[in-house]
Parts: sequence; C-alpha cells; structure tokens
Amino acid sequence: MNILIVDDEPQVAEVLAKSLQRQGHKTTVVHSGAEALDRLRTTAPDAMFLDVSMPGMNGLIATRMLKQLQPNVIVVALTRHEDETYLEELLRAGASAYLLKQSAPSDFLQAIRAVASGGIYLDRAMTSRIADGLLAGNGGRGKTSSGKASSGKVGVEVEAVATAKLTEREAEVLRLVAVGHSNVEIAARLNISVKTVEVHKTNAMRKLGLTGRVDVIRYGVLQGWLYDT
Repeated sequence: MNILIVDDEPQVAEVLAKSLQRQGHKTTVVHSGAEALDRLRTTAPDAMFLDVSMPGMNGLIATRMLKQLQPNVIVVALTRHEDETYLEELLRAGASAYLLKQSAPSDFLQAIRAVASGGIYLDRAMTSRIADGLLAGNGGRGKTSSGKASSGKVGVEVEAVATAKLTEREAEVLRLVAVGHSNVEIAARLNISVKTVEVHKTNAMRKLGLTGRVDVIRYGVLQGWLYDT
C-alpha cells in the first residue's frame, strides 16, 4: 500500500514508517494536517496514519477534511490517549482504525492488514471502555450509582447482550457490518440481495438494542470479530 504518515513527532513517524516499509509498504511522512491536505490535493494514498493531537489542526478536523478531499482514503487514527468520546467522533468522521501510539508494533501491522482488506480495527486497550459504552446504551446496565461502568458486572452484562436470539444469517450479516463491509459487499459475499442484507441488519440491531455504526462496532469488539485473523 501507499501510506501517508501524518505525525508531528518525528521519532514516532520514523519508527512507524520503517515498520511499514519492512512489510513492503511505500511510506511518505508529513508533520501537520495542513501538509497532509496539500498532499491529498495532488496524490491519492491508499491509507493514512494520522496523529489526532497535532497543533494547528487536530486529527478529528483533519479526518473530516481529508475524507472530503479523498473519500476512499483509509484513515488510521493515532493517539496516546484512551478517549472513547474522541474515538466515536473519529469513527463517525470516517476513520477505519484507532490505535494507541504505545501499542506493540504487531498491533500496527495487524491494523493495516485489517483495513487493507476493507475492515475496521480498534486498539485492544480500548475494549473495556467500548464494552462500558455499549452497556450504558442498553438501559444503563452495568453502571454503578456514580454513573461509571462497574467492571465486576461487565462480563455478565456483555453475555446478556450477546445472547440475544439472532438467527445465524442475522449474526453473519452483523459481523460483516461490524468489520467494515458495505451492504453491497455483504450481498455479493453471501449471494443475497442488498434488500435482504438491510432486513437482516435491521432485525439484528433491533434485537440487540444497537442504534448506529458505533454501537455495531462496539458489539463486534465484544464478540472478538475485529481481531479475527
């Protein structure tokens, strides 16, 4: 893949570039959102690793602008902070992956493999926060009196959410949605109509109490779908 790395920390960018190059990817490094925008006006990389905490133009604004310029570019968000709110906004803006900079190099390589095949990847360190967010959206289950998710209840509540009576085809469709496939791609893969895909997806989301893309991704994380190799 042709990958653009956008990070204002030169050492981080250099280490990431070398790691990707060893896997056969071509990399270009810039150090600001403005530079990235200039690049995308004249070139079309396959993917971008984008620091979300750059001065001048943060990663969320940059993601929105970059996706407007190049709708097909894959955005992998990089951060040092485990901020679930920012994660949700980046996913809504079109990011396909969210990685902590302190993660192991193998996680970065797994992320690029996932997004290269049209999937989604979220840092494993975010799993508990994502689980808490899903449970909070299902009637507040798993919360303590202070409003924070109770880690002791998460396993039980996740199991309750996961055991909703989905049909085999509903579960199959929802898994493909969670890992990033479009309705058209799912229809072709399962040899069914787009309309049938939409029906299965709608039924599955209704049964699980999921209301949008972020909830489906969260559910996929809980099921381990995003980390399947």
